[in-house]
Amino acid sequence: MHSGPTTLGELKAAGYQSRSIRDEMRSNLVTMLRAGEPVFPDLHGYENTVIPQVVNAILAGHDILLLGERGQAKSRLARSLTSLLDPWLPIIAGSEINDDPFNPLSAFGRKTLSDLGDETPIAWIPGHNRFAEKLATPDTSIADLVGEVDPIKIAEGRYLSNEEIIAFGLIPRTNRGIFNLNELPDLSERIQVGLLNILEERDVQIRGFTVRLPLDILVVASANPEDYTNRGRIITPLKDRFGSQIRTHYPATIQQELDIVHQEQQCAEIDGISVRMPAYMAALVATISQVARNHPQVSARSGVSVRMSISNYEALVANAQRRAIITGDPLAVPGVLDLHAMLPTMQGKIEFDTWDAGDDLRVIDDIIGESIRSIGAGMVDLHWVQQLQHELESGVVVSLDPAIPAEAALANSALTGDVIAGVADLADDEDPAAVLSSLGFALEYLYRSGRIARTPDGYTGL
Repeated sequence: MHSGPTTLGELKAAGYQSRSIRDEMRSNLVTMLRAGEPVFPDLHGYENTVIPQVVNAILAGHDILLLGERGQAKSRLARSLTSLLDPWLPIIAGSEINDDPFNPLSAFGRKTLSDLGDETPIAWIPGHNRFAEKLATPDTSIADLVGEVDPIKIAEGRYLSNEEIIAFGLIPRTNRGIFNLNELPDLSERIQVGLLNILEERDVQIRGFTVRLPLDILVVASANPEDYTNRGRIITPLKDRFGSQIRTHYPATIQQELDIVHQEQQCAEIDGISVRMPAYMAALVATISQVARNHPQVSARSGVSVRMSISNYEALVANAQRRAIITGDPLAVPGVLDLHAMLPTMQGKIEFDTWDAGDDLRVIDDIIGESIRSIGAGMVDLHWVQQLQHELESGVVVSLDPAIPAEAALANSALTGDVIAGVADLADDEDPAAVLSSLGFALEYLYRSGRIARTPDGYTGL
């Protein structure tokens, strides 16, 4: 709870001066830039591309249209704009549209100020409460966004000429804040026309009743390029009213993808079991998404969301935890034994340009195989990998049984100490669960590279 002035008179005495939402955000942004503070530090991979464009848009005072495929943090970016707002904002207490105590817009605010003067009560709202968002859908109405005549107020005896009959919609209620409209092309063209005045002229017309509401609001909207043809379009006059159109993108590097995954993953903790994600498995998660985005049979228009990387990471950890529960191992280390756990997450997040029965599983397997070869390419010259291949060619069969403890699985592998020591070096850990995970990755890499075979009994030589 804010402990600032509680009346207009106290607010004046404190020297408070109102400023527009754009001036407020611009001023706070300038302060951050001069202090060398990072702007939107949680948005990885946008530091040199999207964020500078957003900074320019804020400095210019523009409404913003974010254009990009699904899973490119458009909504997160819009929500992050609240970091540029003041921590607290004074309003006339009880106002539905956050009336400025010095310049109220609503009939309620004007009447309160006229009746009470310096005794007008002040309420303080935090910055995060000055953000509102709406998912645009074909059934979204002007009443939802702008407002509607309230029949109850008419029944109470008010006339259509009385502004107080209006029940304000979401946009006026976000006055002096940020309004985010997601998936703008899904909004019917008739409703888009109704937004033209909101963005520029500010005249709000509700059932023939015109209210002059010069709303102080920053509008952010998002759209997927695919939507222009498949589900709808943004009408040209509305698109023209956005000062800046900013194109988002997927992470350009494996590390950027991993930074997002580590930030967003929500893996559950299980008593008695710790989790250790090997670097090569984490890199595999990120590589799978990047390979999928460039696969010829995956729809480039739909894109492959970063949410797939996050879900794959969580699925790997969950399956490793399930194995540890069954085997009694105190450490869960994701590995190739857990790759099948990613199938449900990948099938729900990849769209194909061409599809026949079974194609989805085949393409997903191709993507995983290419990713394993990419991650494992640096292993080809390791002495112990060559020794592992030689031992398999001499008749050794290595079976990775997910139902037995890791230490027993390693003992059953019949591999020499040199190979196990080399695997432990890759794992950078002597725990049996970590060594078993590294051994599985090395075997799968050799198999995916065509250097060994994989049968129902296990991995063996060609």
